Amino acid sequence: MDSQEKAPALEQNEEMAAAAEPAAVEQSVETEEKERKHYQTKEEVLERVREIAHSEEAPQKEEVDYLKTVFYKLHTAEREAQIKEFLDNGGTPEQYQITPDGTEEAFKAEMGIIKEKRQRLFQEQEKEKQENLQKKLAIIEKIKAMITSPEEANKSYKDFKALQDEWREIKNVPAERANELWRNYQLYVEQFYDLLKLNSEAREYDFKKNLELKEKLCVAAEKLADEEDIVSAFHQLQKLHQEYRETGPVSKELREEIWQRFKAASTVINKRHQQHFESLRAKEEENLARKTELCEKAEAIAAEENKGSGDWEQHTKQIMELQAEWKTIGFAPQKMNVKIFERFRATCDDFFGRKAEHFRTLKDTFKENADKKRALIEKAKALQDSTDWKSTSNKLINLQREWKQIGAVPKKQGDLLWEEFLTACNKFFEARNAAGADTRSTERENLDKKRDVIARLTALAEETQDGMQEKVQSLIEEYQSIGHVPFKEKDKLYAEYHAIVDKLYKDLNITASKRRLSNFKQNLKQVAERGESALDNERARLMRQYEQLKQEAQTYENNLGFLNAASKKGNSLIDEMNRKVQKLHDEVQLVREKIKAIDAENASKK
Repeated sequence: MDSQEKAPALEQNEEMAAAAEPAAVEQSVETEEKERKHYQTKEEVLERVREIAHSEEAPQKEEVDYLKTVFYKLHTAEREAQIKEFLDNGGTPEQYQITPDGTEEAFKAEMGIIKEKRQRLFQEQEKEKQENLQKKLAIIEKIKAMITSPEEANKSYKDFKALQDEWREIKNVPAERANELWRNYQLYVEQFYDLLKLNSEAREYDFKKNLELKEKLCVAAEKLADEEDIVSAFHQLQKLHQEYRETGPVSKELREEIWQRFKAASTVINKRHQQHFESLRAKEEENLARKTELCEKAEAIAAEENKGSGDWEQHTKQIMELQAEWKTIGFAPQKMNVKIFERFRATCDDFFGRKAEHFRTLKDTFKENADKKRALIEKAKALQDSTDWKSTSNKLINLQREWKQIGAVPKKQGDLLWEEFLTACNKFFEARNAAGADTRSTERENLDKKRDVIARLTALAEETQDGMQEKVQSLIEEYQSIGHVPFKEKDKLYAEYHAIVDKLYKDLNITASKRRLSNFKQNLKQVAERGESALDNERARLMRQYEQLKQEAQTYENNLGFLNAASKKGNSLIDEMNRKVQKLHDEVQLVREKIKAIDAENASKK
């Protein structure tokens, strides 16, 4: 078989090598990691990036991608360490704010320069490849012109050898033209040797020399089968193929034999490399799928609504768990590795950026609320030494109401402010209580009056007549209007009073409500007979009453908090107000049921 027939076989092997080699470079991350420098800080990475950006060195894509990956791994680890330190020092997640990172900004700027530099270099390389292509095409045409006859070949022998040397000096050409170019070159070189008759001694010398070189290449290729690092073996094989290409032909009878030997050795390495590549590709595809899933989870979390600090804290924990899992996953295919990382990082940066903005706004709100509370503290302190008991009591209660309406501040700060405010209020109320300690005779009179009210409440408990609830309420109001009693009698009187009041509320509030509702429903027919608007007017009146009762209940509930803060001795009054609140809630429920009854009556008429 001559060289023309075997050329497609060599071409096929070369195409396989050309196709696999770039992939091998992309997929051999694990091997390259062993040779790469391990950077300890972002500043070290930035220094190397600056060196690449501002030197004559050609930036290599693999190293640039590696530097980018390492930088953001260190960047993320540094941010997590800052958050941990902040939390360990007593901070809360909602208080943490991400500070601008000058190193990251400098890194991005230098990477932009490298990108432009790589683009220029690529254009220059493409231009050089085109020029090399034209040079090699010109050499082929010159050799082609030398093979018109044996005589012409003999005369051109020295020029032919010079063209061979020139061919070897010319480097890369466009990949899509490389195999066709080499095939044509090899074809015309062998045709030249076949015509070289007169100077057979020189031809035989070249054949022998080329055979020795090709045998050495075969031996080197065969030894690569024992190389443990298959990626390194594959790269070495490509260099051997390049040397084989550039080595001239051997005698016709040995051409097929030497080629088959070299091809067999190459096939062993190519198969091992292909298996290795497929294994890496499968693992990296699996890593890509896992990382894509993490991106989707992060994007879903980032898209959820955060109604308060609790939501932000919960979602932050979830995002950080995804980041921790991301670190456990190896590289994705190189063409996607940077893209998938940028997708994940963009989602995380967007989430934490919005979180920082939320808490910056919240911080301003906290400051405004704290300033309002400090103003109330100053007012309370200005009143704490007053002896105008009634007027000052009302003023302090109003201040407490204002305090309740002010929004939140951080808990630790809020507790300190509340303690300061409460101290000022208590100082006044304790002084007010102490001022009445010597009024014993009045307290004895108050004791008798309250016992009389309790006796009348007890008598009412045995009756069953209309207006019971109003009578009970009247006596309760009378009881509450009576002043202090002697301290020693207070607890006993308190127990007697609340025992009968609890019984009356239990018996009357429920049964009376039901009776009143039943009577109301019976009267609805009569109301309806007065005209079409009568029911609507009644409903409007009940709606006003409903809103008024709700507002009154809310006011009592607010006052409960103030009274609890105002005096440690106000348990009796607090319990009484609790009962008032419950009664108001019962009234609200009764009015609601009445409104429903009117709606039902209206519905039945349609």
